[in-house]
Amino acid sequence: MAATEDDLALALELADVADAITLARFRAADLVVETKPDLTPVTEADKAVERTLRDRLASVRPHDAVMGEEYGSSGEGAGDGRRWIVDPIDGTANYVRGIPVWATLLALQEGGQVTVGVASAPALGRRWWAVRGAGAFATDGLADEPRPLRVSGVSTLEDAQLCISDSAGWEERGRLDGVLNLSRRCWRTRGFGDFWIYMLVAEGVADVACEAVVSLWDLAAPQVIVEEAGGTFTDLGGVPTAEGGDALATNGLLHEEALAIVRR
Repeated sequence: MAATEDDLALALELADVADAITLARFRAADLVVETKPDLTPVTEADKAVERTLRDRLASVRPHDAVMGEEYGSSGEGAGDGRRWIVDPIDGTANYVRGIPVWATLLALQEGGQVTVGVASAPALGRRWWAVRGAGAFATDGLADEPRPLRVSGVSTLEDAQLCISDSAGWEERGRLDGVLNLSRRCWRTRGFGDFWIYMLVAEGVADVACEAVVSLWDLAAPQVIVEEAGGTFTDLGGVPTAEGGDALATNGLLHEEALAIVRR
């Protein structure tokens, strides 16, 4: 069954629940932080959000599968190919350090295609969402109504703003020279990684965003938001997927040229 307004409403409701949990523990002096086997941090808030959202989905969408960063997959093969993808806190390292650039990411995948995506960043007072075929929107507290998102019309890299993740992942994948060459071609480069760079592309205030090491839960919601804003989203092999382990998002006009430079 195709995504409906009910699916979006549920995703937004889940984002509200997540926001209440994450904001209550943000910058808490007694926040419990652990280190996962991959040496990345995880907090009590990450775990609490994912547990709570899983419980809610089990109640209202019992036939849908769920994949989450902290607790893996459940219900695979059930229902009609519908799967919710949850990143309870994208940007946990920022969360731990008290930096407000983090978000809960929620996506619905149907038959391998992401059809609903929500990125909620409560410490920034911002939220972005999209439904496949129905456009992308955002709220930021500056207007009473949600505003539609549209990527930029920048058509040359020399005029483009590039957002990139840290250099370690690029070096690990042997692509550091490529991303540095892309940076040299662009007018301006800024890096903060995580969901934020893709939302900037969807808003039309950045033109190119790329990461070298990412997971499905990092990208599923951003993919549909960028695409519904008129942009192009692929892995570094040029495949339009959130499951490739790396990502390039652009306004579409710059995609092939940026992709060629990074791949070289």
